[in-house]
This record gives sequence, structure tokens and C-alpha cells, in this order.
Amino acid sequence: MNRLFKDFIIGWIFLTMLFTIFSCKEAEKHPVTHRDYPDIMKSGQLNAVTEYNSISFHAFEDTLNGLHYELLQAFAKEKGLTINITPEMSLEKRAEGMINGKYDLLANNVLITSDREDSLLFTRPILLGKQVLVQRKAQSETDSTYIHSHLELSNKTLFVAKGSPSIYRIRNLSNEIGDTIFIQEVDKYGMEQLLAMVAHGEIDYAVCDEGIAKASIAELPNLDIDTNISFTQFYSWGVNKNSPILLDTLNVWIERYKKTPEFRKLIKKYSYTTN
Repeated sequence: MNRLFKDFIIGWIFLTMLFTIFSCKEAEKHPVTHRDYPDIMKSGQLNAVTEYNSISFHAFEDTLNGLHYELLQAFAKEKGLTINITPEMSLEKRAEGMINGKYDLLANNVLITSDREDSLLFTRPILLGKQVLVQRKAQSETDSTYIHSHLELSNKTLFVAKGSPSIYRIRNLSNEIGDTIFIQEVDKYGMEQLLAMVAHGEIDYAVCDEGIAKASIAELPNLDIDTNISFTQFYSWGVNKNSPILLDTLNVWIERYKKTPEFRKLIKKYSYTTN
């Protein structure tokens, strides 16, 4: 087991136990309701959900890190709020928690899709990113598993995290090349675990956010992430449809914070770009 995967498992188990205990206690004290910004300010706490990975939010030794973790901390500091962050691997569970009012804010690399717009409101774009094909580097010039172009994805199986927005792009790509690209959704693993599975030869191909792929490549040097699956896309945060004031507040803060040196340092640190 490589160090990246081992660190992930240890950090994930610790945080899951911690936040499960916390969430149970909070659920006993506060019934689930949809909250807008005035309710959040009155309580002094913002409940955010994110994905546990090296980009969004993760534990390393005795510290918490991550691009979205640091952005949340910056927002909370300005507004005088305490942030309760829940790491949740399942995209579907993150969305479900937003819809039923368990969380106030969905804070990870969220792509705006038509089905999500039916249930969530999205902030102005925070980052730019794209989806990439993850495969092992070619072992020789005749390596038949290595993909050189989209046309070679014909009849190949691509693994993705369950509910991933990359599914829509893969389906469109299948139409573009005029042949079938099979999609295998994985429920219990996130993108970083799929990267490790490709590196170890358990699967041949996965589709992953470019930022997460870049962050993992040093630990998994046999991976190739040079083939783009999508064009450049906007990443935003999401709030419940019953929280328009929170949306407006976040938008004003995002537009202002994106102009600061602190934000530029953050996106450089995590290898992203912005619009």
C-alpha cells in the first residue's frame, strides 16, 4: 500500500469517527431545517460539506489542509462564524444532505449541471478545471492499453466516482467518436483511490479532476494524465434553493476575495487557475 493511499485511509477513518460523533450530537440538539444567511449568523455556525481529498480537505499529521478548507476558513473569519466541516466521500450523500438541510454549503469542486440546478443554487465560479483520463504510462511503443487519442477509447471501460459530472462528458464523447465508451461508477471510493487503483493495475482507466490528479502524481509516478476528457470548466460552491441571501453573500465575498494576494497564493499552491 503506497503512502498516499495509507495516509488517506488513516486520515479518513479518524475524521469519519470524529464527525460522526459530532453530527449525532448536533442532530439531537437541532432538528434539520433549511437555513439562510440570517439564521446562520444568528447561530454563529456554518455547516459545510466537502469531499475528503488532497485538494478539498484532508488531515496531515496534526493539521487540516485543503483549498476549500482554507477558503471556508477565510470566509468564516471575515464573517465571524465557526465552520463545521463534514467530509463526505459520496457525491450523492453530499447532495442529499444539501437538499434536506443537513448542510448549508457544498464546498468542493462543484460542476454546474442541469439536474443539479433543479435542487441547488450555485455561486459565481471560483476555479477553472477539467477532467482528465488517468492511465498508466506506456510500457513500450506497442503498448495496446495506452490511449493516444479519444478515438482509442472505443469499447474501453472508464471508472468514475458514483454520480460524477464527468459521466455526462463521457457520454457526449462517446457520441462524438461514434462508438461506445463504457462507464463504471464506483460508490465506495473517491477520485484519489481510483488513481491508486490505476497505478497498481487493478483497473486500466479512470476519469479524474485535473487538480487532484496533479496533486497525486508525485506519489504515483507511473501514471499518465496528459489526455483531456473535458474542456476547461467552471467550479463553484452550492447552496440550498431556500438560501438566496447566503448565495448573494457568498457571491459578493468570492468576487472580492478572488482579487486578493491570498487567493492567488491559494490557487498557485493547489495548482489551479481562475477566471
